[in-house]
Amino acid sequence: MKNMPTNTQENDNSENIMVDKSSQFLTFTIANEHFGMDLHQTREIIEYAGITQVPLMPQFISGVINLRGEVVPVIDLSVRLGRQPITIHKRTCVIVIELHTSEQHCVLGLLADAVNEVIDISASNIEDAPAFGAKIRAEFIQGIAKKDDEFIVLLDAEKTLSPRELAHLVEAELQ
Repeated sequence: MKNMPTNTQENDNSENIMVDKSSQFLTFTIANEHFGMDLHQTREIIEYAGITQVPLMPQFISGVINLRGEVVPVIDLSVRLGRQPITIHKRTCVIVIELHTSEQHCVLGLLADAVNEVIDISASNIEDAPAFGAKIRAEFIQGIAKKDDEFIVLLDAEKTLSPRELAHLVEAELQ
């Protein structure tokens, strides 16, 4: 009878092996820069078909859309990240996300130049946000991942798009 490999040795070493957990991220582009966001927060991606502007809103709020009877505010993610507003073109889209905070459930649309793909990124391939040199507030960044020869800035949606902080920014704009 042939010797069959056993898992005994693997089981004995299992305590020493650290599990490398991976997560899925939706990647998208804003002004030729690559960003990612946890896929579990993404509800859907829709083609840009116009936005109804709302008077007296901060510049980062492009307006609202009607999503099957639900009024959804649309945020120009480029402006929210301190850059120039997105220029609308044929690949421009709205990423609809859901945020669940202790205070509330929130559905938001994010304006992006283009959606790229969904990718798996292992935790070991995500570097911490840089302490300096980034053009984005450090607390907005969950980490930096590298895919091929490009870096992907992984955004922390709960901090970047916190309903509480967005409400404070809208109130400040109205004063």
